Amino acid sequence: MSSQTITAATAGTWKLGDLPVHRLGFGAMRLTGSAAFHHGTPSDRDRSMAVLRKAIDLGVNHIDTAAFYFSSLRSANELINTALAPYPDDLVIVTKVGPHRSYDGEWGTSARPEELRGHVEENLRQLGRDHLDVVNLRRMPKYDSVAEHFGALAELREAGLIRHLGISNVTCRHLAEARAIAPVVCVQNRYALDHPDPGTDELLRVCGEQGIAFVPFYAVAGEAAEQGATTAHDEDVRAVARAHGATPAQIRLAWTLHQGPHVLAIPGTGNPDHLAENVAAGAIRLTDEELARLDAPRHKAG
Repeated sequence: MSSQTITAATAGTWKLGDLPVHRLGFGAMRLTGSAAFHHGTPSDRDRSMAVLRKAIDLGVNHIDTAAFYFSSLRSANELINTALAPYPDDLVIVTKVGPHRSYDGEWGTSARPEELRGHVEENLRQLGRDHLDVVNLRRMPKYDSVAEHFGALAELREAGLIRHLGISNVTCRHLAEARAIAPVVCVQNRYALDHPDPGTDELLRVCGEQGIAFVPFYAVAGEAAEQGATTAHDEDVRAVARAHGATPAQIRLAWTLHQGPHVLAIPGTGNPDHLAENVAAGAIRLTDEELARLDAPRHKAG
């Protein structure tokens, strides 16, 4: 399939609260290097900024980022600010707080509720904004409940620093806990074709019923996670890809978007060509037979 004229609008739209976004967005994690965080080689700064500008040209209006997305030389938030400010009126930038890393790249102690304001202000500073469109609370394993942390973010929302709230790395119980405190516009969990998880399947279903966006991460990376896109595609994925003249990664993205109208995709890359391929995946329409074939291994694993 040709990816030259396909834009993110082809994937359809959803709203994060009152903010409409195309369902095919962009994840900033891979902007900073060949692998996330300090795992790979730092990226070329000009190339990373070119990727961001091309994403906007291709209609992407939803960027997912975090202050802790940085390598030894690059910061995702700084790249976004430099490449895109002044920001397009329709651009929605979603960030997350909770985990944090020290300047040498080491992960710090999980944030306490009272420390989240500092996390929010750091994102504001790096992005050059006076408010954040959406902030996800990334639940940290140290804390079984999200109530205190989410409550702290709800106070910052009331103060005008945040427009909308989401949660990440959670269960249905955590979603209910958060919604009792303030509206939740999105849930961000690990979810991929080759990563079956009945609990996350149920969370996706509940989000659909409640009109909440479900935003998978590692949808393309799969088991490779922060190391980058997987190359371990099974024959079913490869066969469907051949039928569409597409890449296996595009089929993984198309499958993700087919899981519901409320499901958004945020594939990340530092490669302009891969960016165009990712956006073009939003135009792939899988048949019921193809979806059944792709789902079969998941059902067996479940």
